[in-house]
Amino acid sequence: MTRIWLTLGCLFGGLSVAGGAFGAHALKIRVTPELLEIFHTGTRYAMVHALALVLTGLVAARVTGATTTVAGWSFGAGILLFTGSLWLMTLTGARWLGAITPLGGLCFLAGWVSLGLACWRWPAG
Repeated sequence: MTRIWLTLGCLFGGLSVAGGAFGAHALKIRVTPELLEIFHTGTRYAMVHALALVLTGLVAARVTGATTTVAGWSFGAGILLFTGSLWLMTLTGARWLGAITPLGGLCFLAGWVSLGLACWRWPAG
């Protein structure tokens, strides 16, 4: 799974850079400042958790088991749900998408707890 987490982390990291550029240039003149801030929040969380996926991949190289797998899938799902819902809400104006965002936040929390447990199991030496 190491390769999967490293690759997904890099892909989501690149996507967050592209999203940030899109928000700063194309969206700036098309949406309200409030919606632009919502978009940027999604972009920030995507980058932070893309890096968390890379970290998960590095930890998975030393710690095998369910904890790193749960962390990786949780971070990936969190990016899709949290960032995806905020980006879609900004682009479509559909405020109901904000109800999905907390599910992504819960995935992020599960990812951090799982990654912490994996780090606790880090081999001595």
